[in-house]
Amino acid sequence: MKVEQVMSRLRAKYGHEAEYLQAVQEVLESVEDVYNSHPEFEEANIIDNLVEPDRIFTFKVVWHDDKGRTQVNTGYRVQFNNALGPYKGGVRFHPSVTLSTLKFLGFEQTFKNALTTLPMGGAKGGADFSPKGKSRSEVMRFCQAYITELWRHIGAETDVPAGDIGVAGREIGYMYGWYKKLARENTGVFTGKGIGWGGSLIRPEATGFGAVYFVQHMLHLQKTDIKDKTVAISGFGNVAWGAALKATELGAKVVAISGPDGYIYDEQGLNAEKIAYMVELRDSCNDVVAPYAEKFAGAKFVADKKPWELKVDIALPCAIQNELNGDDAKTLIANKALCVAETSNMGCTPEAINELIRHKVMFAPGKAVNAGGVSVSGLEMSQNAMKYSWTKEEVDQKLHQIMSNIHEACLKFGRQPDGYINYVKGANIAGFMKVAQAMLEQGV
Repeated sequence: MKVEQVMSRLRAKYGHEAEYLQAVQEVLESVEDVYNSHPEFEEANIIDNLVEPDRIFTFKVVWHDDKGRTQVNTGYRVQFNNALGPYKGGVRFHPSVTLSTLKFLGFEQTFKNALTTLPMGGAKGGADFSPKGKSRSEVMRFCQAYITELWRHIGAETDVPAGDIGVAGREIGYMYGWYKKLARENTGVFTGKGIGWGGSLIRPEATGFGAVYFVQHMLHLQKTDIKDKTVAISGFGNVAWGAALKATELGAKVVAISGPDGYIYDEQGLNAEKIAYMVELRDSCNDVVAPYAEKFAGAKFVADKKPWELKVDIALPCAIQNELNGDDAKTLIANKALCVAETSNMGCTPEAINELIRHKVMFAPGKAVNAGGVSVSGLEMSQNAMKYSWTKEEVDQKLHQIMSNIHEACLKFGRQPDGYINYVKGANIAGFMKVAQAMLEQGV
C-alpha cells in the first residue's frame, strides 16, 4: 500500500468530504509500514475494503412543529464496519451534520471500539436538526420520525446507536420508546438509556472519566500525577462535565471551560458548586458560558477565543473536531504544556498534531482518550443481555481496566527508539491490526 495512491482514489470520489479524508489519511499514514509487512493484507485488499463504509442510509425526516407546519430534515446512518461485532456508534443532531462528518466519525469509531476489546463494530448517525430552541413535543416528534425511517436497520445484534452532540437521555428515550412500538421488542438496541429502564450507571460521565484515567496513565509514565496540575477544557457538555468532575476529584485545578461564545478563566479552579452550575448552563439551551463569570467572583469571560492561549499543564479539547489548530499547538508548546489529550473526536488538526509530536509533547488521539464513553456503552449492552445491572463501583472498575488496556496497546505499538510515545501511531496500529485480522479471518 502507498498512502498517496489510496488517498488519490478517495479524493477523486469524495473530494468534498474533507473530514472523512482527514481521518482516513491520519490512520493510513500511521499503519502504512505495518500493513506492508503483512502481505496477506495486501492480497486481500484490506485497505480498500476498510476505508469504505459497509452501507449508508440517507433518508428524509418529515415532522410537524407545534404550529402544525411540516418540517423536513435529512437523516443518516453510516454502518462502517462490523468485523468485531454489531455496529456501534452515536447519533448526532446538529445543523452541521453532513455525510462527511458521519463517515469520519464512523471510521474513527471502528478503531476506537476495537481498542476497547469489547465486541463492537463502528457506525455513526444523525441529522441536520437542532434540539436547541425546540419544545419537548417537537423534539419527541422529530425523534419518532427519525426512528420511523431507521428502525428496520438497527437491533441489539445488528446496530446499536447511542447519544452524541444534541442527543442526550431525553432524545435516547424518545427514540428507544418509538423503536419498541415499531419492533415490538424490548432489547438493548440503544445505549445511554435511563437508569430505570436499562441504562448503565456512570454512562453520562464515562467519556470524561475515561479521558482523565487515560491522562493519568500518560502522566504516570513520566513519573508525575494529575494532582495540582492546571487543566483547560473546551466545551461544557457531558464530555467536558465528566472530565471536569473527575479531574477535580483527583486534585487537578480546572481553570477553563468554553462555549461557542468564548471561554471562562477561573484561576481558583472549579469546585462542586461551579461544576453544578456548568451543568445548569448546559441544560439551559443557550449554548453560552458568559453567565459563569457573572455568578462567580474572580472568574473572567474572554469572548470569541479558545482557552488554548492560557498557560496550563493539560489541555483537553472536549467539544468538536478540529477545534485545536497549529497556532494553538504552538502556543501550548511555548507555554510548556505537559499533555494534550483529544477528548473530542479528531479534536486537533493535522498541523496541531504534527507540532505537538515534533516537540515531543505528550499527545494522545480521541480514539484512545475518549473511548471510555463507548466502553461503558458496551458494558450497558452486556448488562442488558444479562438482564442485570452492575453497581457504580463495578462499572467504574471495569472502565479503569479498559482505559489501562488501551494505554498499554498504545505503548506496544507507539514507543519510539528515543523513548517518546507516539500515541497516534500506537492507537491507530493497535485498532487497525485487530480489525484487519478479523476481516481477513472472516474472508470479507
